[in-house]
Parts: sequence; structure tokens; C-alpha cells
Amino acid sequence: MTTSFAANAEISRVFAASIRPSSIKPRPTPPPLLGCTFNRLSYRFPLLSAAANSKSGVFSMSKETGRTIADGAGGLTYKDAGVDIDAGSELVRRIAKMAPGIGGFGGLFPLGDSYLVAGTDGVGTKLKLAFETGIHETIGIDLVAMSVNDIITSGAKPLFFLDYFATSRLDVDLAEKVIKGIVDGCQQSDCTLLGGETAEMPDFYADGEYDLSGFAVGIVKKDSVIDGKNIKAGDVLIGLPSSGVHSNGFSLVRRVLARSGLSLTDKLPGEGITLGEALMAPTVIYVKQVLDIISKGGVKGIAHITGGGFTDNIPRVFPEGLGAVIYNNSWEVPTVFKWLQEAGRIEDAEMRRTFNMGIGIVLIVTEEASRKILEDGRYKAYRIGEVIKGEGVSCH
Repeated sequence: MTTSFAANAEISRVFAASIRPSSIKPRPTPPPLLGCTFNRLSYRFPLLSAAANSKSGVFSMSKETGRTIADGAGGLTYKDAGVDIDAGSELVRRIAKMAPGIGGFGGLFPLGDSYLVAGTDGVGTKLKLAFETGIHETIGIDLVAMSVNDIITSGAKPLFFLDYFATSRLDVDLAEKVIKGIVDGCQQSDCTLLGGETAEMPDFYADGEYDLSGFAVGIVKKDSVIDGKNIKAGDVLIGLPSSGVHSNGFSLVRRVLARSGLSLTDKLPGEGITLGEALMAPTVIYVKQVLDIISKGGVKGIAHITGGGFTDNIPRVFPEGLGAVIYNNSWEVPTVFKWLQEAGRIEDAEMRRTFNMGIGIVLIVTEEASRKILEDGRYKAYRIGEVIKGEGVSCH
């Protein structure tokens, strides 16, 4: 079953005319973060508490978990859980040879004095947890968030969203819950749910299961595109807090859960909520916050911290020859990440490359802009690092 609405004729013709590659070029896989530790302080879902904004201020998991785990079962990795980030990066490099310009968070398409910015994503195996917990009302928020958070990295305002819902046997009540979450996500993003596709494919999915994909399109003036070209050494990294794991790394999460012996109905150690509630916390939609910050000036680059974590995502917005230093102890890492690392015996570097560690968006801004952002009491934000000469991301 397909639902659709009449699209603007001019836009339809533009899409049909040609597809021009994005101006954003793919970047080589950066070296891993060096010397980072993560703060093990308590975290209360769903919002981070305030932390110091000074340079001494968290990227820390304490000395005891920073060690190499040699006793008992070996430490889990994302690759052990079935996801090979390096293979994904290699595929992007190969696609870039066929479609030059691939590699940005969103694709840019010229339209008069503006660019349409498009993004597409799913929610991965977080769906497995939705099936197990029966929490279907918020997975649609995750779906919208993953695409709109990508396109705002170019400074684009989301215009509309399309969804794809596929299942073996259509359960109308369940599907309604999922779509309600998508509607909620679009409202949070101030964009229109323009249409979608409902596909019923007998025998393709297990009974009671479904899959989701989302597609977002936004717009930004050509002279207002955030592209990172003007980033320079000394610029400041501002982090916006996540609500938890968001929608990446759940293949590893599920492997850790199986190893831990706990169930989704058990309490998250040290917290008053269940593991299911903590892990299913919907992805933060940053649209209104980020566009407001952009409107005040001084934003040079934006990274959405998804698959690849800090290691792979922050360098994607830097010009060649620049890297970043992340300040230790500049924000509090959510307790759910503490539990994941301990239960899964996961190495620090693997945590940094798989999860967002409590920061969902990183903005690269001028020193003056950083002060204004941190002084604005409407948003939680942390000064988490700075741009330096060199490559990759390190910590001190």
C-alpha cells in the first residue's frame, strides 16, 4: 500500500532532470582516538546533568575500565557482533568512485539560490529491542531523528519526510503505533510527513516483526551552507548531549545483553529504570536547537555522532590537515555506557568508535560563538574540545 501527496512540480522536475553530486568529499578513515578516558559518574535518563564547561572539564571511563581485559571471556567488539565498520567505509570509498562526492552526512542538490539536502537511514537492530520490549511508540521518533539530524549538519531546515514500513503480515494496531512515532518526530523537526510506503510481504519477516527506513529532504541557501571549509586550528568543539545509545550500535548492545545474563526488564545497575527503558530512549532530534544556534552565527561545521562514534564522525567535517583534541572530563557519560562496557568487557577504543558516549551532535564554532552558546541557559551544551593542526582525534 502506498500513500503519497502531490509534490511541488518544480521540485519534481529538478529531481528528474539530473543528480548532481554533493560538494562534500569522502574522507579517509581517521586514526583511532588516543589517550581518552571516560567519566564513570552517575547518569539519570533521559537528560544529562550540567557539567563544568572548562577545559579540565568528560570523556572518561576511569582507570579500572581503561585496561585491557585479559581475564575470563574476551572483550566484545562491534565486529564480533556482526558489524564491520571498516567494510562499510570501504564500500563508501568504492561508491565514491562511481558517484563522486558521496561521503557527507547529507547529499546536496542545487535548486536556484539554494540546495536541497537529502538524507536516508533506518534504526538498525534497535528494532529487535522494540519487538522484545513491546515499545513501538517511539521507534518512529528514532527513524525521523536519524535522517533529519544528518541533514541539519549542512545547516538545512527539514521540509518533508517519507517512510517505508515493511512486514510479513500487517498488524494495523502495531503499525499505527509506529507511524504515530513518525508523526511525533516530524512535529519535533517542524517538517511534514509527506507520504510513505507500507509493504506487506508474506514469509519475508518473522511474525510480528517489521523493518523501517526513512528519507528526509531539507533546504538551505547556498551562501548559508555549513561545510567545514573555514574551520581552523583553535576553533572550539561544542557537544550537545544525547539521551543514551540513540540508534547505533545495537548489534553490540544485544550481544552484551546476552552475555550479561540480565533481561530488558531488569533495572539498569545504579539507576531507577529498566535496561529496556534506558536502551529504548528515543534519539534526540536536534533540529530546532541546532538551527537556532546556527542563526546566531559562528558555526563552521557540524558532526552527527552516529555509527563510527567520535573516531570516524568528527574528522568528516574537517579540512585536510586538521584534527581535534577532546578534553577529558568535559561531560558526564551516561550510566548505560558504563554498564555496556563493563558487562561486555569492551575496550575504550571500541566504545569510542561504536557509541556516541553521551554526545549526539558536535558543533565546530568560533571562540566567541562558543561563549554565547554556553551562556545561553536554554540548551545544555558542553565545551568538549578544540581543533588542532594534524589528523585524527586525540584526548587530554
